[in-house]
Amino acid sequence: MTLSDIAPSPTGAEPGPGWAQEVRALARRRDAVVLAHNYQLPAVQDVADHTGDSLALSRIAAESDASTIVFCGVHFMAETAKILAPDKTVLIPDANAGCSLADSITADQLRSWKAEHPDAAVVSYVNTTAAVKAETDICCTSSNAVEVVASIPADREVLFLPDQFLGAHVRRITGRTNMHVWAGECHVHAGISGPALTAQVDAHPDAELYVHPECGCATSALYLAGAGAVPAERVRILSTGGMLDAARASTASSVLVATEVGMLHQLRKAAPHVDFRAVNDRASCHYMKMITPEKLLRALREGRDEVQVDPALAERARAAVQRMIRIGRPGGAE
Repeated sequence: MTLSDIAPSPTGAEPGPGWAQEVRALARRRDAVVLAHNYQLPAVQDVADHTGDSLALSRIAAESDASTIVFCGVHFMAETAKILAPDKTVLIPDANAGCSLADSITADQLRSWKAEHPDAAVVSYVNTTAAVKAETDICCTSSNAVEVVASIPADREVLFLPDQFLGAHVRRITGRTNMHVWAGECHVHAGISGPALTAQVDAHPDAELYVHPECGCATSALYLAGAGAVPAERVRILSTGGMLDAARASTASSVLVATEVGMLHQLRKAAPHVDFRAVNDRASCHYMKMITPEKLLRALREGRDEVQVDPALAERARAAVQRMIRIGRPGGAE
């Protein structure tokens, strides 16, 4: 069997037979654990040892006994795994899998912002580079961002970066008036707009709404609930992990999902009785879909592409990421 035999089509069609068994055999031989984010191609999600959101995968990376971590996600995620597990080999099947949100702020920009607010606590979404994390007090994910900000004394200023929509959601929930939000965005989530959500709600009036807080339509979803267009109890602002928890407990027949379309695969597996529909079926992250079965096999066969983080930089970033992991665990809030 050659790599061309098992490569999927550009649209993410299923790979040929036998490739999953080869992935597992190679992973055992390399003492590797394969992690996949919820936005990956369905075939990659299904072959992974663990599939989840950024927080869940960060915890697994930190605690795994495997000597090698193969991270099927975008580059900042693999960097985070290397920060948490510096003695492990971390591979990403395509080193060019970047992130428009992580690119929306640099370490130099953050240092300048900090200089304007010298006493502020810096909260960085995990969707940032290692260099930005090194300038951060505590990281967060969409699943624990509210808890992270709430853990900071109320009289202390907060610099929240880089996602403006997640920041607006956190500020709305916490009521924090001394929180400054960087004007960054994920181009995919920003493209899931209020008008698109309204059109889908009109077409599916009985559906529940699962909305990722990075989405440009999050405020619109709350407006629809407040205006009575959708019953408030049917509108949920959730991380991808939170969406899965809600799906497993749902008694709804239909759910509209506002996030990257890769999430639909896990939702449909979790609750096959529910009709999950994307608010925007074009909301697909090109970077996430760069990780293909072909590239995953190549990474395991050849040990490429290995992720490196400067040890001094990683040491400075590690405390912020470890604080993030502890928030949300029993007794873990700082």
